[in-house]
Amino acid sequence: MKKTFMGVRLRSLREERGLSQLALAQQLGLSPSYLNQIEQNQRPLTVPVLLRLHATLGVDIQAFSEDEEARLVASLREALADNPGGDAVALAELREVATQMPAVGRALVALHQRHRDAMERLEALAGELGDGRGDLARMPQARPMPFEEVRDFFFAHQNHIAPLDNAAEAFSTEWRLREGNPGDRLAHRLLESHGVQVIPAEDDEGGAQRRFDPATRVLRLSRHLEPGQHAFQLATQLAFLEVGDMIDKLVAEAPLSSDTARSLARIGLANYFAAALLLPYGVFLEAAEQLRYDIDQLARRFGVGFETICHRLSSLQRPEARGVPFFLIRVDRAGNISKRQSATHFHFSKTGGTCPLWNVYEAFAQPGRVLTQLARMPDGRAYLWIARTVSHGFRGYGSPNKTFSIGLGCDISHATRLVYSKGMDLRDPEVPTPIGAGCKVCEREACPQRAFPFVGRPLDVDENQSRFMPYAAAPDKYGAARAALKSGASRAPASGSPRRRSP
Repeated sequence: MKKTFMGVRLRSLREERGLSQLALAQQLGLSPSYLNQIEQNQRPLTVPVLLRLHATLGVDIQAFSEDEEARLVASLREALADNPGGDAVALAELREVATQMPAVGRALVALHQRHRDAMERLEALAGELGDGRGDLARMPQARPMPFEEVRDFFFAHQNHIAPLDNAAEAFSTEWRLREGNPGDRLAHRLLESHGVQVIPAEDDEGGAQRRFDPATRVLRLSRHLEPGQHAFQLATQLAFLEVGDMIDKLVAEAPLSSDTARSLARIGLANYFAAALLLPYGVFLEAAEQLRYDIDQLARRFGVGFETICHRLSSLQRPEARGVPFFLIRVDRAGNISKRQSATHFHFSKTGGTCPLWNVYEAFAQPGRVLTQLARMPDGRAYLWIARTVSHGFRGYGSPNKTFSIGLGCDISHATRLVYSKGMDLRDPEVPTPIGAGCKVCEREACPQRAFPFVGRPLDVDENQSRFMPYAAAPDKYGAARAALKSGASRAPASGSPRRRSP
């Protein structure tokens, strides 16, 4: 752990619990002067002190992690990009807020979301009034879509649901699913323990992969499922029957605002259990490490598809046995994001689409081939991305298939653990492709693929010239002053007080 100065955050936690510096120092086994220096950012918050905080006060260590800080910084950059005052906020200042005053940062992000919701309602109202049919009583309320609420629920849990993962691993061992055909064993479990008969579905049953009739206890599965898909649907049905109470409890505790969102969450959690049942945590993590996270080899070993392996890899975050922290995205040819999951700090923009320089879009030009890319975000972090297309369809010639691109990424610090880094120069800063979260929130000025202007700066419009780079931004009127101040601070002589880290 690098030197981390989080004095304001520690002081806030202490005050929330009504403790004096002396009382907290005694609980942690520290001298009051040492604790005071930590709170004044004169000493870093070390791992031993953090572990003592967890043991004595039950403080979540994740609250002090660099990943949480990076997520908040990314959200703040997006929220403050559309700054009404026109002043760009420096990245160093955002990092300071995220590190020292995370509650203030989260409040700013929430206010920005409320502002966006209010603007959407006003636009809807203006449209209604323009037609002469609108009134305030019928003004639509802008709320997150149910699937967005469910996505945020999994994101908040870093895509790892420990109770379901542990239960699935225990069942997998008890039912001996790794011995023989897992589909046969799961069908036997359904029949013997729950009286559920599994039969093939007719081709004209609405294209459903799985259809369960609680009254007759009959489960119909599509004839067109691959063996791995067949087993996954059986495991999903078993999730509702075996751990339904656990799923209900998780949904009841989740901040979901509608029955639709809660139903979607139940399905998502059942699917999570199914994947964990077929790919039990310990066995799967051991195989992933042994095969250096080779997705195709893992798919062959466990008898499931490319996308299922990617999903499971993005959930291996058991505290005592963590895999590589991946983030996953699924897009279609039009750039629509249908899935996004993150076990770590990567920030997916909610506005302005994604970046066309990302290899998840190049994958459509080379279907079925695994593409790799080193990419660097505007905040300087670099990532290794793997992308490949997947297609689904069974209706024969002339019928449209579903085709998506799956992207699986991790921080470059983990790249050497992956077979996909073979032959890459991970140390050359010029190798990663500059990408962004989306044009509207990306401040890269020299990007020839820009589709929209960056909303954080006014445009530099000049009818007397044409540029290769679209949507040139006007000069930052405060940039020179900030640079001069930073330069002067770096040359300033050391004072008598201990030195703080540079943000």
